[in-house]
Amino acid sequence: MNLILIFFLISMLITFIIMIMINLVSIKSISDKEKLSPFECGFNPMSNKRMPFSIHFFLIAAIFLIFDVEIIIMIPMIMTMKTSITLWWMMTSLSFVVVLILGLFHEWTNGMLNWTN
Repeated sequence: MNLILIFFLISMLITFIIMIMINLVSIKSISDKEKLSPFECGFNPMSNKRMPFSIHFFLIAAIFLIFDVEIIIMIPMIMTMKTSITLWWMMTSLSFVVVLILGLFHEWTNGMLNWTN
């Protein structure tokens, strides 16, 4: 029991020392602020140069990613059709497709599939 306690204390001490060393090494200096500021021919920029990100584009990309994963899940279902019990395979496949259709209907009613905005 004492050996486990000693091992735990030594590991905690090593972790604490590593955390202190990381904090000492990672202290930012004033010159980092100048390095990170945008450079425009020696002048300060007149406006914000970052383009605003369209949240609608992000939603479409997330929906596309979700449907890609769903297709990857459906491929093994098709391949195991011959080796599975037909009733269980049909119930599993039908429930999966029903969940997909309900999700698509929910996205449609919330206007997430409008590509024109």
